[in-house]
Amino acid sequence: MKLLINNLKVPEVKKDKEGFQTANVALIGTSHFLHDVYTSFLAPALPFLIEKLGISYGLAGLLHVIQRLPSLLNPFVGMMADRMSMRYLVIFSPAVTGIAMSLIGIAPGYVFLALLLLVSGISSTFYHIPTPVMVKKLSGKRIGKGMSFYMLGGELARTAGPMVIYGLISIWGLEGTYKMMPLGLISSGILYFRLGHIKISKDIKKQTIELTYWKEFKKYLPIFTITAGITLFLGAMRSSLSLYLPTFMDSQGESHFFSQASLSILQLSGAAGTLISGTFSDKLGRIKMLLIITIVSPFLMLLFLHVNGIWQIIILGIMGMFVFAPTSVLLALIHDQKTEKMAFLNGVYMLLNFFISAIMVTIAGFMADKIGFEKTFTYAAFFSFGAVGVILLNRNKLL
Repeated sequence: MKLLINNLKVPEVKKDKEGFQTANVALIGTSHFLHDVYTSFLAPALPFLIEKLGISYGLAGLLHVIQRLPSLLNPFVGMMADRMSMRYLVIFSPAVTGIAMSLIGIAPGYVFLALLLLVSGISSTFYHIPTPVMVKKLSGKRIGKGMSFYMLGGELARTAGPMVIYGLISIWGLEGTYKMMPLGLISSGILYFRLGHIKISKDIKKQTIELTYWKEFKKYLPIFTITAGITLFLGAMRSSLSLYLPTFMDSQGESHFFSQASLSILQLSGAAGTLISGTFSDKLGRIKMLLIITIVSPFLMLLFLHVNGIWQIIILGIMGMFVFAPTSVLLALIHDQKTEKMAFLNGVYMLLNFFISAIMVTIAGFMADKIGFEKTFTYAAFFSFGAVGVILLNRNKLL
């Protein structure tokens, strides 16, 4: 037993010439995958949950908001991460999230389902705030590359998640989702031995905490405003696709398998996009990378809505690379800032990102009830062009 534990511990990893610790960054990216496989269950399970519970698209979208609601705590979790050890919350999050999300199939009603999603949202919040700070610490001068590795794990999870949950439902029915529970417990067991050595907290003078954090918030308010603006305009398109794509494909008369496969294709290409965008932004610059992404994404969305068959799959694959690409770049932009309160800054950014996305996906759901998915997706694509204006108007502040 002692030998097994020793083998699970992470050995010392040599840094490259720019301070990048590949093995340790990849380890955190893997933990991101293990955690987010569970949180990705909602979108592919949504058509089955809508049918079982008899809810509207608007109420279905509200479930996404409920899951994101704990993001309101992000800045406070960031403060905690700066002051105390948060790695154990990271370690046990896959178990808590796994239990909650594995039970959604047996939820007897809307309220119980909402409570399960709220629990998973709280667990997810405690996971996602400290981990990017860990990545920054291990990335040296290659922050964009580190965030790409980290986000790759999340996007691969959203690729695998739909197929995992669809496979479970196909074999055991919607009520069989609870059989995914052991994986989360095993994941937390492995992480317990593998992440214990990575510390992110620092000693802070208690008497200056409140004032210091308020000063940090005001200092970086321009960056928060810009990233929030970009997230707002792109959020309608990204959030709509992430949550409603299987439901949209079902409404077009496609099979459940094709609908779930479409989401996996989108997320797989999105994983490639997050890996490429963050890494390239280290070389091209954050602004150029964001401009390319925000200009191309809406055009691909509009093209996707006007093709059929194999062309729809091809465009979907290309589109995912651009729609999900901004996340790595924006996260790297936040972690480019020079501050000792990085977990707090990351918490504020995550709050804005999750909250805006939740609002946009709810609006999209109620619009789909009124005017249908095709028109809703079209309006979302045109709305996304606003992100280009945000970047151009604030490019001097981003330099």
